[in-house]
Amino acid sequence: MADSILKNILSQYNQKKISAEYEAEQRKQDIYKRYPKLQDIDDKLTKLAISTTKSLINNNDKELLKELNENINHLKEEKNKILKSLNIENDYFEPRYECKLCKDTGYITNKDYTTTMCSCLKQKLYDEQYNKANISNLDTQNFNNFSDLLYSDKVDENKYRTNISPRENINLIKDICQRFIDNFDDKNQKNLLFTGNTGLGKTFLSSCIANEIIKKGKNVLYQTAPVMLDSIIDYRFGKSNSTNILASILNVDLLIIDDLGTECMNNMKFTEMFNIINTRLLNQNKITKTIISTNLSLKELYANYDERIVSRIVGNYDICYFFGDDIRFKKR
Repeated sequence: MADSILKNILSQYNQKKISAEYEAEQRKQDIYKRYPKLQDIDDKLTKLAISTTKSLINNNDKELLKELNENINHLKEEKNKILKSLNIENDYFEPRYECKLCKDTGYITNKDYTTTMCSCLKQKLYDEQYNKANISNLDTQNFNNFSDLLYSDKVDENKYRTNISPRENINLIKDICQRFIDNFDDKNQKNLLFTGNTGLGKTFLSSCIANEIIKKGKNVLYQTAPVMLDSIIDYRFGKSNSTNILASILNVDLLIIDDLGTECMNNMKFTEMFNIINTRLLNQNKITKTIISTNLSLKELYANYDERIVSRIVGNYDICYFFGDDIRFKKR
């Protein structure tokens, strides 16, 4: 299953790569037709590059190499002047790869000539194998579409037991989210716990953060608590072929656990949940962060979960309390 997914994704990558390189060549040929002088310069540069290589291999004549390099620099200057006069950037002729790191190959060549999987390919695999609908809506669930106007600006201390309005509160939470993004690689930056009723933007803000973290070249794994724990239990009992699910959950850069409190808990699941939270806090080889989203209050968390779990959360997570009216109806 995993091999077929990887094969399919790599096929898509190859098509993107071919398309980007074809479009770059088309742009180049279009410019050549309009400005033949540029093609003439590029042809001369190619011949000089070949001559330079041959000289290095055969005799390494310093005077000849100096002359060749002077000719190359002269042609480059001439080319740059023409491009500047046409308001064309030098990278106009380069392929516009979706991922500049791996150039749409899915793999990066290291200095020692070994290859490693690019973060973009890892994320594609996570999305295909594990992530659910929420993490795939990154085009719409981002900070550009955040609006505090969906939240009331009225203070209601009797209802919410606080002297700030839902609108002021959501902006405070947004600031916390931004600090989380900015300081993601800081080991002292706490994780996030989103708590509050449904329809207040917890999942939306989780996706907004995921969007920004992926832009940083990090990987994000989204799981609802019930699916995550069931997947791990299936893996433990050999009922699943997903051999990497536990390793991914424990080591992914950002793990988003949604809907905590909707799972049917037992002693084994309590153990697995503690293992996930504790291991990700103690990871030595890399910095890993976690966002947990729940409809339960802190009091309800203490009532429903092992004290070891809740104490880890309270001590190592910034707790964001969402309150107000259901904004889902206001979006319609």
